[in-house]
Amino acid sequence: MVITRMRWISQLFSPQPLLKVIFSIAVVLLAVGLRTVLVRAFTQHIPRPEVRRRWIVTTQNLLALLVAASLASIWAEAVRTLTVSLAAIAVAVVLTTKEILQSMLASALKAVTNPFSVGDRIVIGSYRGDVIDQTPFSTTILEVGPGQAFHMRTGRKITFPNNKLLDSFIINESYTGQYVVHVFSVPLRLDQDWKRAEEILLRVTREECAPFLEAARESMNELERKYGLEVLPVEPRVSIQITDPDRLQLLVRYPAPVGRQGRIEQAIIHRFLEEWVPKGSVVESQARNPGTQSFD
Repeated sequence: MVITRMRWISQLFSPQPLLKVIFSIAVVLLAVGLRTVLVRAFTQHIPRPEVRRRWIVTTQNLLALLVAASLASIWAEAVRTLTVSLAAIAVAVVLTTKEILQSMLASALKAVTNPFSVGDRIVIGSYRGDVIDQTPFSTTILEVGPGQAFHMRTGRKITFPNNKLLDSFIINESYTGQYVVHVFSVPLRLDQDWKRAEEILLRVTREECAPFLEAARESMNELERKYGLEVLPVEPRVSIQITDPDRLQLLVRYPAPVGRQGRIEQAIIHRFLEEWVPKGSVVESQARNPGTQSFD
């Protein structure tokens, strides 16, 4: 593409283009001379001013069309070569700056939609973490995980180009403000005393959430006033889900300050195990070992 452009520039100063320049000047001078002669003839032989003016204007327009057609014919090949060269250069620029252009477009889209801000905890594609920096071309997060079930920072920093915002879904876990509603599950067998397990989980969850329950309720009420949403209940609750004929899950749902979901979940699980697992049993020993934790 660059070679084609250089070739066109070198051809501009070859004898053939010089002849085209001379022919072009000759066509323009001929048109100007012919206009002068015709205007003089109209002035001498057409007495009525309005008719004379009409002939002069018509003649000027016809001469302009003839000059334009002549110049287009003379320079058609050169114009075509220049157009192809410019088009090739434009394609090359677009291809080499595709990522940058997409990132800038994504940044403009983000500025309009505002899906997240610095400090929010987001999920984008397979990445999850707290946003710590944004530029027109990239976003940086501190990874949280591992996976979607944990809320501990891994210590890894992830920087991705903003064009990823155009083809990936975005989940903002901090959208509800300072508090979020968190859910985790506790598996049990159907032959176990699930009613007692439900009672223990509900009681310890309420006790863990008591210090900030009222603040969480006010935060959700503020969302209702701001967006016209139905009030999101924040009271801790335990629901039952049967996963197969022999097993069930107790789904624990509770409010938590953003970033503290994991710590509160672990506190609830530890207190539940202390009351649920018999003292000195083999299950208790397994429950205390993170690699073999079980609620059965």
